[in-house]
Amino acid sequence: MDMQSPKGTVNDQNLPAVVELNVGGQLYTTSLPTLLKDSDSLLSAMFSGRQKVPRDSRGRFFVDRDGVLFRYILDYLRNCKLALPEGFNERERLLMEAEHFKLKGMVRAIQRESDTPKNGKDKARPGGYLSIGVRGTYAFGRDGVADVKFRKLQRILVCGNVALGREVFGDSLNETRDPDRDDQRYTNRFYLKHSYLEKAFDLLNEHGFRLLTSSAGGAGYDPENEETKWNHFNDYVFFRD
Repeated sequence: MDMQSPKGTVNDQNLPAVVELNVGGQLYTTSLPTLLKDSDSLLSAMFSGRQKVPRDSRGRFFVDRDGVLFRYILDYLRNCKLALPEGFNERERLLMEAEHFKLKGMVRAIQRESDTPKNGKDKARPGGYLSIGVRGTYAFGRDGVADVKFRKLQRILVCGNVALGREVFGDSLNETRDPDRDDQRYTNRFYLKHSYLEKAFDLLNEHGFRLLTSSAGGAGYDPENEETKWNHFNDYVFFRD
């Protein structure tokens, strides 16, 4: 059976009603019935005593999988349906996780969503501008190796319409500096949770944005500190019809 509540499941690990998990370094707390909900899944086998689960140094059960995507695994088990945020662009990786955990219903739901024609949605999606601001410097090699330079980005800022930013960047968008913004408003205080500029460009390209123009400020000057000396700011303006 796919989704059913456990009935008197016996296990040899003395599992508590509330289970603490370490999934790829990400910490989760959930109930034992949630983990046992799909009786045919790998999680049910792991937490019903049919398969032993290792623990980390703090006694939490350790699962060596993608910790970020595991939240959607738990959501599916809790709600018995797939609910992904707008702009979610890691369906292929999530499908791999669902297949690993043997969640057949979730696998089918992801495949159905991926096969759904998106032409109507693409035609209706709004156009507009998004500006990407990058503050960075160069990190120099240690031990006097000054000719080895690495790009060092401090933060990637996202400015523009809130709905467009959420559509393009999804969960990688950090909104803590400007919370509770509705989709119709604008912001210049969002930034990305990662520092990979080319990843941001790829996401913009996938969502139909094209680079219009860019500008750059001059490097700073600090004879005492090499990194500070090369501080600079770049701005990239993207547009979608």
